[in-house]
Amino acid sequence: MTPGRDGGAGAPPTKHRALLAAIVTLIVAISAAIYAGASADVGAGDHTLQAGGRLSRGEAAPASTGVWVGAWATAPAAAEPGTETTGMAGRSVRNVVHTSVGGTSARITLSNLYGQSPLTVTHASIALAAGPDTAAAAAADTMRRLTFGGSARVIIPAGGQVMSDVARIAIPYGANVLVTTYSPLPSGPVTYHPMARQTSYLADGDRTADVTGVAYTTPTPYWRYLTALDVLSHEADGTVVAFGDSITDGLGADVDANHRWTDVLAERLHDAAGDGRDTPRYSVVNEGISGNRLLTGRTGRPADNPSGLSRFERDVLQRTGVKVVVVLLGVNDILHSPELADRDGILTGLRTLVDRAHDRGLRVVGGTILPFGGYGGYTEARETMRQEINEEIRSGRVFDAVVDFDKALRDPYDPRRMRSDYDSGDHLHPGDKGYARMGQILDLDTLKGAAPVAA
Repeated sequence: MTPGRDGGAGAPPTKHRALLAAIVTLIVAISAAIYAGASADVGAGDHTLQAGGRLSRGEAAPASTGVWVGAWATAPAAAEPGTETTGMAGRSVRNVVHTSVGGTSARITLSNLYGQSPLTVTHASIALAAGPDTAAAAAADTMRRLTFGGSARVIIPAGGQVMSDVARIAIPYGANVLVTTYSPLPSGPVTYHPMARQTSYLADGDRTADVTGVAYTTPTPYWRYLTALDVLSHEADGTVVAFGDSITDGLGADVDANHRWTDVLAERLHDAAGDGRDTPRYSVVNEGISGNRLLTGRTGRPADNPSGLSRFERDVLQRTGVKVVVVLLGVNDILHSPELADRDGILTGLRTLVDRAHDRGLRVVGGTILPFGGYGGYTEARETMRQEINEEIRSGRVFDAVVDFDKALRDPYDPRRMRSDYDSGDHLHPGDKGYARMGQILDLDTLKGAAPVAA
């Protein structure tokens, strides 16, 4: 990597960069105003303990030793269509999530970011999944009631989020975890993540304490309300946040297989730590949103699928234990946002993310943009823009370190296209083999260290 991000051949003229930076700063400022308060945690006030359920109380526990890290996370992406009136009232939502690290205790974060009225959760639970053949069933003796400020009941205001109390539960690396919520009252639009690549489940009535899974007769491809699972861990010292679009989200990977490139990276970090190698001891959380752009989001307050610039604070800087960010963004700006998507605008946006991460002492690894020859939006002009952006990324003037996803996945005989055996078939998203390659080529040593000290 070439030292220094801010100068050298290929950088835009000083006046031009200053203008672009001012435009990006304006975008960030407007986005911050729109999202102000959306990530505020709910306190312990106005909670009422609810009777019933088959779980013992006293499962909330003070933290013991270890480090709090993210075992799993996702970005709240939009308001779920069709839930504008009733939300999930009268139904239990059993989210299934896959852990990137183990721990001795756990806590969750629930979001009502896209709600237009308060979300009342009267019961919530956490358990390990029993196994792939009974995906909605809990493993024996792992079901725990979750509480919020000591109460089973919590009210999350519109636009807000809440973190649970700590629950005593052993969470292994690579486990599927069941996090279930029940709300009896209509709450308006449901905050969800639509491209989970993981099957979760719905049941009628309050089935939060159901260990059999029999009542969960409705499979769903979405994650609802749940945005984070943190664990108190002896296996990791921090968290890697993968920040990107559908290629980070895992579109094109097999469902329920955990074959996203971030899953492969998490496995490599876990194996390296177990072998005693001198590599960072990190968990990995995935903050990709399909269709996400760096510079522009969709309309609305808050916007569905907000821009990378506007959501960076919430989805990266506020993640538990974050030490390193891996950024892979820009292809959707090239394909779908011609009003702002010029080479220098995208590069300025990426540099803005890096500067904001450095302000928090975080290291940033950047990925080159993958080829999309053969995809419906392909043009020679867009290919030229992609190549120019990648050349600047490779120069070392954008990120602290580079992972060259483009070079690893492109067809050596036609670099405009993805290699056929890595392609999911749409010529934009990798398949399982392509994602495995992405997760394998990231040099674990590039994750070491903190942000460079400003000159």
